[in-house]
Amino acid sequence: MLDKRQNLGRCEKGSIFVESLLVLPLITLLSVGILEFGNVLWQRHQVQTGVRDAARYWARCKPNVVGYTSNCSMTKARNIAFYGNPQGTGALRVPNWQSDSQLTILPAKTDLPPSPNNGDKVYAKAELDYAGSPLFALLRINTVRIEYAHYQRYLGW
Repeated sequence: MLDKRQNLGRCEKGSIFVESLLVLPLITLLSVGILEFGNVLWQRHQVQTGVRDAARYWARCKPNVVGYTSNCSMTKARNIAFYGNPQGTGALRVPNWQSDSQLTILPAKTDLPPSPNNGDKVYAKAELDYAGSPLFALLRINTVRIEYAHYQRYLGW
């Protein structure tokens, strides 16, 4: 009987299986966390790009003046931010980012000066909640808020 106990202490047949059972959940959680963090950064980058594009478009719009009719519109600016094109076709840049309340562009078209002055600026700001995976609920992580603001010098045409 003494011999069997000594052999049991030296037996390594199941050690790899036990170690795998201990490490696999941790590595899986770490991998999913890295992918989720990368997705948050990707969505923030897409929001930044959309806000900058919309502000750039709006900063080059000239309002209607005598002898000139502008074809710029706030709808086109929002479509550029949300979809990446003025028509508003194709897929959204960021899932769940399409509400007018999530994007602010100032000044309004009626407030744009007919000719730009040195200090005239266009301001665009986006705010949205990250649409995370079920992992957030499982780990009880609060909603991640993505915000970005951008100033662009008003140029007109």
